[in-house]
Amino acid sequence: KSFKISAELMRHGRVHSSERPFKCSECHKSFKTSPELVQHWRSHTGERPYECPECHKSF
Repeated sequence: KSFKISAELMRHGRVHSSERPFKCSECHKSFKTSPELVQHWRSHTGERPYECPECHKSF
C-alpha cells in the first residue's frame, strides 16, 4: 500500500505494531487511534451523541 502523506503512513503503521499512543486519563487504557479513544471516553461520560430519528433512542 502506498501513501501520499507521510503522516498517513505513520498512522497506518500502527496496524502492524503494538504502539498505542492514545491513553485514557481516567482508566489508563490505551488505543491505536484518537477516534478509538474518543469512543472509549464516552463509556466514562455516558455521552450518547447519536439518536435514532425513528425511536429517539441514543447511542
